[in-house]
Amino acid sequence: MREGSLEVNINLRAILWQQFGAAIDMLENAIVACPEQLWGDRSQQPEFWYVVYHTLFFLDLYLSGAVAGFAPPAPFTLDELDPRGLLPERVYTKEELQSYLEHGRRKCRAVLAALTDEQAQRLCVFGWGEMSFAELLLDNMRHVQHHAAQLNLMLRQKTDSAPRWVAKTKCVYVDEESEQATGQG
Repeated sequence: MREGSLEVNINLRAILWQQFGAAIDMLENAIVACPEQLWGDRSQQPEFWYVVYHTLFFLDLYLSGAVAGFAPPAPFTLDELDPRGLLPERVYTKEELQSYLEHGRRKCRAVLAALTDEQAQRLCVFGWGEMSFAELLLDNMRHVQHHAAQLNLMLRQKTDSAPRWVAKTKCVYVDEESEQATGQG
């Protein structure tokens, strides 16, 4: 390995997936655990559904590595990038955001499975700053986990219950090159 380079191999990709996937699983568990009266409670600040949406939007965007060329799946828009911080026009349903979560999970698995040294070192530039794609992946994982914890706190405060910690993802990592499963099932 060259000095200053990052060697992305199957073990590192599998470890990244196990932990990134665990953060996504924790977000999913919070969605599932949220009672309907809390989900759409517009008096709650922040609104539960919106924290979920915000997290999934930026999961999707940061897995893309750039704003240019990025488009979330319908019915979602790029309005989340509006600097005025406007909320979407309506409350997104659990089903819509569960579908967006599955989109993000699939995209994350595909990005990590295909990650090369060159891609990991690619510079990603956003309005808030710049970092390598490898560092952006770790920042993205931390962002998902941060909001999963925030949602769990909201659940604990409102229902006196919250999902448990997920140490590794429930979804098996499969390396596309070798088709070898290296995660937990």
